Amino acid sequence: MTDALQNSPAKNPRVLIVTPEVTYLPNRMGSFSNYLTAKAGGLADVSAALISALFEQGADVHVALPDYRAIFADRLAPFLKNEQRKIRKIMSEDRVHLAQDRAFYYLNRVYSEYGGENTKLALAFQREVINNVVPRVAPDLIHCNDWMTGLIPAMSRQMGIPCLFTIHNIHTVMASLDHIEDRGIDAAYFWHNLFYERPPLDYEESREHNRVDFLISGIFAAHFVNTVSRTFMQEMIDGRHDFVPGPLCRELNNKVQAHCATGILNAPDPVFRPDNDPHLRRSYAADAPMAAKKENKRALQHMLGLVVDENAPLFFWPSRLDPHQKGCQLLSHILYHMVSDYWDRHLQIIFVANGAYQPVFRDIVAFHHFHERVAVCDFSEPLEHLTYAASDFILMPSRFEPCGLPQMIAPIYGSLPVAHDTGGIHDTVAHLNVKENTGNGFLFKVFDPEGLRWAVDEAMAFHALPSSVRRRQIQRIMQDSAQTFTHAATASQYIRLYERMLERPLITASPY
Repeated sequence: MTDALQNSPAKNPRVLIVTPEVTYLPNRMGSFSNYLTAKAGGLADVSAALISALFEQGADVHVALPDYRAIFADRLAPFLKNEQRKIRKIMSEDRVHLAQDRAFYYLNRVYSEYGGENTKLALAFQREVINNVVPRVAPDLIHCNDWMTGLIPAMSRQMGIPCLFTIHNIHTVMASLDHIEDRGIDAAYFWHNLFYERPPLDYEESREHNRVDFLISGIFAAHFVNTVSRTFMQEMIDGRHDFVPGPLCRELNNKVQAHCATGILNAPDPVFRPDNDPHLRRSYAADAPMAAKKENKRALQHMLGLVVDENAPLFFWPSRLDPHQKGCQLLSHILYHMVSDYWDRHLQIIFVANGAYQPVFRDIVAFHHFHERVAVCDFSEPLEHLTYAASDFILMPSRFEPCGLPQMIAPIYGSLPVAHDTGGIHDTVAHLNVKENTGNGFLFKVFDPEGLRWAVDEAMAFHALPSSVRRRQIQRIMQDSAQTFTHAATASQYIRLYERMLERPLITASPY
């Protein structure tokens, strides 16, 4: 950084965050801004955390969101009593820029259930950002998130505006240049910064029959790229996952070789705090967790019809029951023997999750009459919170994990992960070593039922240790996790990255 930049009274750099979803926005960003909630996954949470941290520190931060009128109106209805005039008034706040198009107005979810409709949504959103939001905001830096913003880095590079592209999920759509232009985006202006199915000869040759990949275009054109864990980024580059396209791996590797890529972990929503969680029977802190965890366990067991035993080892499945990613098929292979082999110790398992494999576990429970040992429940936020507090262990045998949040939430509640050593799990969980006083969970390296069973046995061996030994480890893990897995830590890494890209401090003066 030059002395001139350090000593100049320059204005705060203006950052535009472009995201298709967000959990909440700070109140002072505009009237009712924290009710502009549109969430499909972890992207919404990390966007909210980053925006809030930047805003509270005095950064000149702006947000571009699709105008999901149906979603926003539902949340605002109790406060505005369906007065559409007031709803429209808040749609144009100074710092919250809602991309308006009828494609969004009547959706009651962030993404459509129809694939072609999502391409239409992505183009409508990016058209408004490119044509209206960017000229109005005049940002010094643009931060784009996922495939729905993948064309914007190409425009940003053409304009000379530094652009960060964050990969949260490996999903993409494709469209030809003529289709993109028919939707109102002047792609001819930045066509050479886009990534195509095959190398383009020239604009005219590629316009109709050489489709643009939205996600890879974002990686290709952005000045800097980040994934939501370092290990998952390396796994993609190494070709560890067959669902990741080869061109994506190559373009990501190009960014790494150019020192223009990194991994920044997401962090849990701060509502996950056992000392202030309204869904618990009894709240608790890291200095004295055991009695409260037992009380929560008894309450949960009674609620779900399980054997009421505060000393029973309780395993919690917190993730959607998706066999492609989450590894639930591994548990289905060992569930009978897992429960039977530890029958005398009253081992219990609680699922709080929806998904394709839920009927499989319901059938296993019914066939073996495990109703007093295994509960299969639909997802419920209050039940999720209570089960984190009541459980001793969570199960995360994911085949792959771009980041993952349950393995960070659980240790905050004193519940230790039993997990496959992959992606974001590798970056957040270390195998427990009681003698060395290190680690926070139980990791298995080979993705198969035997690997998961080995990790379960490791967890059960820990559970059999004297209560004083377990208490010391759980207290340590809770304290470390509460300090490590925070939105503040995540936001500070993004802020440092912004400053590196801008070559100047992000916060030059506080407006408050």
